Amino acid sequence: MKKIMLVDDEILIRENIRECVDWEKEGFLYCGDAPDGELALPIIEEQLPDILITDIKMPFMNGLELTSVVRQKFPQIKIIILSGHDDFQYAQKALRLGVEDYCLKPFSSADLLQLLRSVSTRIDEELRIRHKYAYTPENLFADLCGGLIHTAAAIEAAAQLDLLLTAPYYATAIFTLNPQDHEESESTEPLHPTQNSEELLAGLLKEVADSFIYKRSRTETVLIYKGSDPAQMNRVLDELCASAKQRLRAACGLELSVSRGKVCERLQGIHLSYLEAENDRMFKRMARVHSAAMLDAYFDPSAQGILLDRSRMIQFLKLGDHTQMPEFLLELSAALEGMNWDSGYACYLMNDITLELVQTAKNGFRAAANHAEILKELQTRLKPISSTDEGLQYLKRLYERLWEWRSEGADKHRELIDKVKQYIREQYDKEQLSLNDISKVVRVSPSHLSKTFSQATGQTITEFLTATRMDRAKELLKSTGHKTFEIAYLVGYNDQHYFSNLFKKVTGMTPMEFRKQGNSEDQLQAIRRGAEKM
Repeated sequence: MKKIMLVDDEILIRENIRECVDWEKEGFLYCGDAPDGELALPIIEEQLPDILITDIKMPFMNGLELTSVVRQKFPQIKIIILSGHDDFQYAQKALRLGVEDYCLKPFSSADLLQLLRSVSTRIDEELRIRHKYAYTPENLFADLCGGLIHTAAAIEAAAQLDLLLTAPYYATAIFTLNPQDHEESESTEPLHPTQNSEELLAGLLKEVADSFIYKRSRTETVLIYKGSDPAQMNRVLDELCASAKQRLRAACGLELSVSRGKVCERLQGIHLSYLEAENDRMFKRMARVHSAAMLDAYFDPSAQGILLDRSRMIQFLKLGDHTQMPEFLLELSAALEGMNWDSGYACYLMNDITLELVQTAKNGFRAAANHAEILKELQTRLKPISSTDEGLQYLKRLYERLWEWRSEGADKHRELIDKVKQYIREQYDKEQLSLNDISKVVRVSPSHLSKTFSQATGQTITEFLTATRMDRAKELLKSTGHKTFEIAYLVGYNDQHYFSNLFKKVTGMTPMEFRKQGNSEDQLQAIRRGAEKM
C-alpha cells in the first residue's frame, strides 16, 4: 500500500481528510499529518511517504518551500499541492518544482481519491520501468556494507526485493575459509576450500534468523545480522562462530576465520560494523602471514586480561566532565592493570583508542576543529608511555583535548540559536518570514537548523516565532486602541481570521476577550490602589 502524508495548517481539513476516507479499504496507508512545513520535515524523514499532500499557504514554511526541500532530499516522494488560490503563478511554480498534480480547494474525498489513484498508477509504472535495473540482493548487501547507498534508496530497493531489512540494530561478520595448517593436517598437500565446504558454510549461515548473507569471494562470506537486543545478538553470533568453526574443521579439515564488527544502530550502521569487521580480518590475516613477527611485536600474555569498555569510554567523551575524571581514571586503572607497556601491543591499543575517540568527536561535535592536527598532536605523546600512570595521564589529556572541541561545538550552537532568536525578534512582523530565510541568514541548511534549534531550546522555530508574535499582540491589545486586523498586520499576519484563531489556540481567548479581560484587571487594580489610599 502507498503511504500518504498530509500537511495543512487548517485542523478541520486535516481531520476531514484523515477521518472521511477508509484508507486501508482504498489501498492506501495514512502515515501522519502536520500543521506546517517545519513540523512535517522530521515526520517525512521518519515515515518516507510515497505521496505527500501539502497546502500552499501555511505559516512560516509554506507548501512550495516544503516541496523544494522534499524534492532535494527525497526525490522519490510524489507531491500533490492543495490551494484555495486559483492563481496561475502558484501552479507555474509548483510545476517547476516537479509536483505531480495541483488541486484547488474545496474538493471532495472522491476527487482526492481519484487524484491519489492516478499518482499511484504513475508510481507503479515507474517501479516497473526501474525493475529492469533493480538491485539484486547481493548488490544491495554489498552497497550497504560499502556505504554506497543511502537509507531511503536501500529501503526502496529492499521493498522491491521483498526483503524485511529494517531493524533497530545491525551487526556484520566476515567468514573466511582458510586451509588448515600444514603441520596439523594428515595430508601432504594443503587443503583448499571446496564446493562442499562452501555449501556447508552457506547452509550454517542461512540457519540464522533475521540475517542476510552474500559471497564476497569464493572463500569469503559476509553475514548481516539484524535484531532489537544487542546483548542477544552478540550471544547468537558467539554461538554461531564457535559452532561454524567446529563443524567446518571436523567435516572439511578447514579453518574458519571469523571477523566481527560491533552492533550498531540504524541502517547506515551496517557500513560502520562492516568496516570494523574488515579491519579485524586484515589484522588476523597479517597475524597469519607474519605470525612470528606479530607475536613478538603485539602479543604478550599480559594483554589477554586487558578488557576496556569502549562504549563506556565513548559515553564519557560525550557526557563526562572534569569532576568525574578521577573516578573514571580509577576504572581505567583497574582495566589496564598488568599491561606490559614495553610491548608493541600497548602502543597499538592506545593508538586504536585514540583513533576511535577522535572519530567519535569528529562525527558528534560540530565545531570546526582540525581533527588531523589533534591526532598528530596526540600521537606524538604515545611512544614515550612506559607505565600505567603515564597511560592514564595520556588518556586524561586526550579527553581534555576532545572536550575543548566539544565545548567549541556547544558554544557554536549557542551563538547560532541566539542569532536565530534575535533575527526572529527583529523580523517577526514580516508575513513571508520563513525557515529558508532564516537558514540563509545563519548559513546552515533548513533541516539542520530546524533540528539544532529544537534540540537546543525544546521548541520548534515555528513555535518560537508564534510565541514572539503572540506576546507582541498581547502588548498591543493592552496598550493601544488598534483594531484586531491592524494588530494582526503589525505582528505578521495579513489574514485577520487566521490570526484570531491562532491567538485563541495559544491563549484560550479571542483577541477581544483578552483585551476586555486586560481592561477589567486594570480597573480592578485602580480600585484597589484607591482603596489603599483611603
